[in-house]
Amino acid sequence: MKTAFLDANVLFSAALPASRLKAALKPSGLRLISSSYCEAEARRNLALYAPEAGLNVDCDLVPDCFEPLPGTENLPMKDVPVLATAMAAKADYLVTGDRRHFGTLYGKTFGGVNVIRPRDLASL
Repeated sequence: MKTAFLDANVLFSAALPASRLKAALKPSGLRLISSSYCEAEARRNLALYAPEAGLNVDCDLVPDCFEPLPGTENLPMKDVPVLATAMAAKADYLVTGDRRHFGTLYGKTFGGVNVIRPRDLASL
């Protein structure tokens, strides 16, 4: 079974009441994982922007990895642990809607992890 690491923005979006993303994640046939680092960011953003929503994505949490990665100089420091953790967990995909920081990485593979957009889940 393939594994998809969910970035904080995916956890946030899936928690919104009107989100279609949560429904898209369920039948994906993927093992869904994330980290405490991403979960904490999603919870902070939900508290600010959608306090009525609760974080309720069914995924396993894997240990965070804060190791610097070569070739990620263009990623903000706050996003390096996202990719590093996905790589350490041996995820097949990093699912992120963060076009500003990860947009140039969409469709590329780092340490076995293919960076994809949430809408790409439908084609897996």
